[in-house]
Parts: sequence; C-alpha cells; structure tokens
Amino acid sequence: MDEKYDVAVIGSGPGGYVAALRAAQLGFKTICIEKGPTFGGTCLNVGCIPSKALLQSSEYYSLFKEDGQMFGIMANDLSFDFAKMQQRKNKIVEELVAGISGLFKSNKVASKHGLAKFISPTRIAIDRDGTIEELEAKNFILATGSEPTQLPFLPFDEKIIVSSTGALALPAPPKKMILIGAGVIGVELASVYNRLGTEVTIIEMLDRICPTMDHAVSNLLWQLLKKQGLNFHLNAKLLEGTADNKGATLKVEIDGAQQSMDADVVLIAVGRRPFTKGLGLQEIGVEMSPRGEVTVDSSFRTNSPNIFAIGDIIDGPMLAHRASIEGIAVAEIIAGQQPRVNYMAIPNVIYTHPEVGAVGLTEKEALERNLKITIGTAQFRANARARCMGYSEGMVKVIAETQSRRIIGFHIVGHQASEMIAGCSLAIDKKTTLDEFASLSHAHPTLSETIHEAVSNAAHAVPK
Repeated sequence: MDEKYDVAVIGSGPGGYVAALRAAQLGFKTICIEKGPTFGGTCLNVGCIPSKALLQSSEYYSLFKEDGQMFGIMANDLSFDFAKMQQRKNKIVEELVAGISGLFKSNKVASKHGLAKFISPTRIAIDRDGTIEELEAKNFILATGSEPTQLPFLPFDEKIIVSSTGALALPAPPKKMILIGAGVIGVELASVYNRLGTEVTIIEMLDRICPTMDHAVSNLLWQLLKKQGLNFHLNAKLLEGTADNKGATLKVEIDGAQQSMDADVVLIAVGRRPFTKGLGLQEIGVEMSPRGEVTVDSSFRTNSPNIFAIGDIIDGPMLAHRASIEGIAVAEIIAGQQPRVNYMAIPNVIYTHPEVGAVGLTEKEALERNLKITIGTAQFRANARARCMGYSEGMVKVIAETQSRRIIGFHIVGHQASEMIAGCSLAIDKKTTLDEFASLSHAHPTLSETIHEAVSNAAHAVPK
C-alpha cells in the first residue's frame, strides 16, 4: 500500500527540516525527503557551518600570530595543522546532522533519502540508487535550495577549479589562489586561506565588493581586507581559463589591458542558482521564472495550490535563516494560520574579520524610494570594550526616516557584528524610533554601545 502524508517536504536544509518540524508540531503527518546521504542541505554540510568552523580556526591562528604580542602573548614558533582543522570542521557537521535526525525522531517526522520527482501534483516517486518507491501527500513543500553557478568554459573539478564545496575540502592551503567573485562567499573563503598563508587574488567584475551591502560598509570592508593582505582587482573580467593537474592559467582584463594569471587553485564564487533539476515541476505545470526560480504568491503557493516553495528556489536573498522563517510560515499557512514574515527585518551577515551585519535598507535603497533620511554613525575605535579586546576597527551606520524618526536600517562593520545585528532586527521589526532606541540603556563596557552611540548621533543629526 502506498504511503500517504498530510505534508511532504522535499529538501532537508534550513528551510526544509524546519518546515517539516513545524508541520509535525501542528499535527500533520509529515515526511521529509533528502536527495543527499545526510540531512542539513548545503548550509550544514558544505556551506554555512563548515565555512564558519574553518573561519574560526584560521582566525584563532591569525590572532595569535599577528596580534599575540599586543596582548603580552609570545608565540614565536606558532604553527597550524590543517588536517586537524578539517577534522574539527567535519566533527561539528556530523554532530549537527545527527541533531536533525534526533529532532525528526522526537517530533515524529518520517524521512527518506533519494531523488524526488513529481508524477502528479499529489504524488512523487523517490529514486534511491535505482530503487523506486512512491508516496502521496495532500501538500508538498519544495525546499531544494541552490547550487553554485558554474562557468561554461571553466567547469568545476573540485580539485583545481573549485566551487565553495571544493574550497572547504582542500587537503592543504594552496600557495596561490584566485577567486572569481567578491561576494559574501568569496570574501569569507578568501579570508580563511589568506590567514593560513595562501596568496589570494580576487577578481570582481563590479566596482566594489559585496555589492548588496551599503556603500559605506562595502568600501570599509574592502579597505580592511586589503590591509590583511588580500589582493583585489575590481572592474575586472575573466576572459578565459585552462586547468590541468598542476594548476590553472587565467586570462583576465584589468583596467582595459589583458594579462595572464596563474594559480594552484581557482575558486569560482559568482553566485548560486536554484536547484530544481529532476523534480518534474514543468511536467506537472508548475510555473518557473526565466531565471529558474519557482514562481509563488505571497503565501508561498505555486500555481498548483497544494505545492508550496521556500528558500533559495524562489525569488529573494539566498539566506539560510530566511528559508527557515519561510519554512515555519508555510507550515502555519497549511494549518490555516496567517503568519507574518517581515523581510525588511531579516539580517545579512558576512563572517570576515571584522564581521559585517546589516538589516533594513541601505542608504541607496532609501534614497531610491524617495525617502528623506537621517543618518548617524559611530566608530568602534571610540568604544572601550573594543579597545580592550583589540578589535577597534569598524563602524556602525544607522538610517532613519526623517519625518517619522523610525529606524529603517542598521549597518555594522565590527567584531561580533553577527551577534549584535539580532537586536537591530528586532528594532526594525517593531518600527522603533530613534528616540525610543536612544532611551535604552546598554551595559558598559560593551561593543553594542557603539550602536547606541550611532542611534543617538542620528537622533540629533541634520536631515539629509
């Protein structure tokens, strides 16, 4: 007899597994289907989590190597064991994957591994190594995520020409690495290998790094990363490239002139694309955008009313936490509830050193909306806690709508920006004004006082 479910979730990344858990909590008979051997999707297995593990290991090494004497710590013969860094990373991933399995069990979420393909809007076939089984569900949630965008003339071999997946699994830091793309993934992985002694060069076709960030943020981060030894070529184009088992040679146009560059490893980080291959969506009439995204309405519903989609396969920023909040929302929508997702309050973070945290509108976005805005800034070099910690580089920028005085944007470059931005998201979500935020007391000494200072400066600033 065929299995029947109330909700079937395809994909077990941060959108899928969270959606499955919430659906089960709401009383639905739920199953989660994962094409890979482990739960967690790209984020947990080959993305957010392993990259943060390597970033942390490399940051500790760099801290003691570069700044140890400032703290009175002498580490003259400091070295690192990259294999142990990789082992630590892998152990963290394994433990967190096991955690998802435990959550499925405790919440009575069924699961299967294999490639899912729609036979009809209410039925899928699951292919696991050639063994096919079918199941039926009243509702489907598509959460299949995304995959790295590949250059047609320089395909991934994950040894010399690597995606972010391959870059996280290198056996040793290469002597020379070229990155194509200075977005979030590019600058984070560039930071890992730069700290471990790799000569890193970044080729970016735009005129600034991390272009979705506020101009002041991306410019400051660019300056700080250059000081750390990263080499940037902006407004540059990759024209062609070849690779063999010894390395790669690229032809690049920089400032209108062509030049050749060699590297042991080339990391292609030019973006990601929705992963819908093999799902059979077009065969059952599910509408897709020209860019390959699944088309949904404001309730995440496709044109097939029982099929929903969330996360990287729909329009919007490709963020794990965005997919999670959408996963919760869609489960509640299926239950007849009316959840609220405030996209303006979803933060964006870059885990470089210093970190970047941003939420709300950039200055450019606010001006494009014809808003009259007030801006306040503050520097971490004036923050006592930052000075004590040795992390005094960076700034906070606050943007408010002048007439209402409502805060519409926070932008942080600084140590632990990823943690500080959470409170800023709450302020954005609750439509907090400059005066309300300025009246709050922040513990002293803390890094977050710089946010308070920026808000206070905005509260008394001349409107722009």
